[in-house]
Amino acid sequence: MAKKRPAAKTAKPQLDNGEIPVVGAREPCPCGSGRRYKACHGAAAAHAVTEHVARPFEGLPGECDWVALRELVPAATVPLTLKGGLPEGVPSVTLVTVLPMAWPALRREDGSVLLGLQNESSSGDLARDMADTLERAIAAEPGNPVPARRVPAEGPRLQDLLDPNGVFEPVVHAGFEFWIPDAESAQNASPEIAASLERANAAAIPTVKLTGVDAAYWCETPDKNHLRWVMPHPEEKLLDALARLHAAGTSSLGEGTKLVGSFRAHGLMVPVWDLPTGVTAADVEKPAAEFAERLATALAADAPLTAEERRARGGLTNRQVTLS
Repeated sequence: MAKKRPAAKTAKPQLDNGEIPVVGAREPCPCGSGRRYKACHGAAAAHAVTEHVARPFEGLPGECDWVALRELVPAATVPLTLKGGLPEGVPSVTLVTVLPMAWPALRREDGSVLLGLQNESSSGDLARDMADTLERAIAAEPGNPVPARRVPAEGPRLQDLLDPNGVFEPVVHAGFEFWIPDAESAQNASPEIAASLERANAAAIPTVKLTGVDAAYWCETPDKNHLRWVMPHPEEKLLDALARLHAAGTSSLGEGTKLVGSFRAHGLMVPVWDLPTGVTAADVEKPAAEFAERLATALAADAPLTAEERRARGGLTNRQVTLS
């Protein structure tokens, strides 16, 4: 039997680690190895993630609203204030919940920057990922989106780039028309962006931010409405306080409403109330403000929980869902 000759090895272009972009896990690795990304540099990237940061937005103005916009609100924008002011040629930097084609960021033709919040994190620290994206967006040529990439482990965080005294005031939108700055741009939008806008608008759940309390968001769904309220209090203390109110029958927001559980997101708790379909955001403004007063009193209590309060606490804990 003839001896098989070894196959000739074809040299493939190799890229430095710092030049290898992030691609889909099942796509060929851009380094030219011939292997899928997840089995090549994607595996190395998975091992190189930074330590998980449970509260990535801690220390930023409006931490609770950051969490809400990341996890709960479909369409919203917030002007951001940078330390030292805006660089030359950058008229504004705006945080947005999501961008077309899930771009991490976009440098518009006028030089302004849109920074996406609801994107995948390539490391264990969302604040570091977003800071890297923000710096690259500011440096990008106008008119270009910013692609995803693996983030250096020692890079800055949002807390290093944003003014700690800046105001964080989200504006909730009914749809994603903020992607396109004016009517002329809308007419010239690519078919991909137009289709992405149509899909996003069709999927958006109507959402309203309450004005009388912080980080509380009403939303409308086909079966019932909800109020989802991101709270800054330590989880164990907040659970005790909610249990006290629930056992006393004072945890609702009015007739037909019910505290049904909570989310856990980015280190904070998000209590959730079911509301009858006809209850609007305006209808729960006053009940929410009154609940905030009852909650403050319950948070200040330090007596041990009664047996009934412990049962209420157990029920609330069992109905807790972790989002991140």
